[in-house]
Amino acid sequence: MTKKQVQAFVYQLASFAVLFIAARYAIDEYTNLTGIWIPLTAFVIGTLVAPKFQAVKTKDGEKLYMKWLFIKGFKEIGS
Repeated sequence: MTKKQVQAFVYQLASFAVLFIAARYAIDEYTNLTGIWIPLTAFVIGTLVAPKFQAVKTKDGEKLYMKWLFIKGFKEIGS
């Protein structure tokens, strides 16, 4: 794996983890769900809402791109 691919993986994991923990806390506090349904619902929310990162090889070298539900198109990360 290249440096940009590792960077994309770490960003993906970190963004999912933050959203998963936030969703789990919110679901636990504000809903009547119990048991396995709390982490399962948080997992689905985290998967759908977390931005997707990918390293792409271009003619200018390898670049890191992000696609997110709340922005249109792809956004280049870094330089």
